[in-house]
Amino acid sequence: MKAIKIIAIDIDGTLVNSDKQVTSRVKQAIKAAKAQQIKVVICTGRPLTGVKALLQELELDAQDDQYVICFGGAATYSTSGELIDERPISYDDYIDLEALARKLRVHFHAVSENRLYTADRDIGDYTRYEADLVSMGISYRTPEEMRDIKLIKSMYVDDPKALDAAIARQDLFEPLKQRMTLTKSAPFYYEANAKGVSKSHALQVLCEKLGLTADNVMAIGDEANDLSMIEFAGCGVAMDNAIPAVKAAADEVTTDNDHDGVAVTIEKLLAQS
Repeated sequence: MKAIKIIAIDIDGTLVNSDKQVTSRVKQAIKAAKAQQIKVVICTGRPLTGVKALLQELELDAQDDQYVICFGGAATYSTSGELIDERPISYDDYIDLEALARKLRVHFHAVSENRLYTADRDIGDYTRYEADLVSMGISYRTPEEMRDIKLIKSMYVDDPKALDAAIARQDLFEPLKQRMTLTKSAPFYYEANAKGVSKSHALQVLCEKLGLTADNVMAIGDEANDLSMIEFAGCGVAMDNAIPAVKAAADEVTTDNDHDGVAVTIEKLLAQS
């Protein structure tokens, strides 16, 4: 394996523990990796607003040569705010996604760079949870009012039992899959991005910009939306709390997110350097 130059790290279930906190051991490991000229790239389904505080906490924010991948791979930025790559969804895609949510009777919202939008006056609990998690406001808009709003992704969000029942109707999702990428990122999230969007594709774009290859990447994650980057990376690492598919694809499995799994992996890597 070539020298690792990028460590790509998911947030929820990976970087942060069950209390949504980054432990001191994880912070120290990331600081040590950065000191060795390794770029630590946060790869998340969250928007940039939902990552800013973590980047500041990890001393990665406001730097032209550090990067963050947001919206499940639909947008890549330098941490100083420069947009490197962006792949939004179209208005026609949004209309079809929203109509299916009505048919399946699950909550749904769309996400712009700085706001959540719902066409349901009965705003779902998980939409409120997401807005709080990523520091965004929520706006009610009819589908017609959404025509001129640039949307990066959309999300079906509901109680896991209700959401799983909806996802089971794959016959209804199949037409959308011809032009959309749908990924379950949490028990209560089923995300829709433009076709081809993934964390692995975003990492590939970033590698090309930096003159690196997949062999120079270590990726650490736990959920289905991390699977592509685990498979892409020269070294894919699954958290012990990861879903079975991620563990099966990984080169190794670390401890869980409540036992400093990210730090354990980084410390092992630096010890081998």
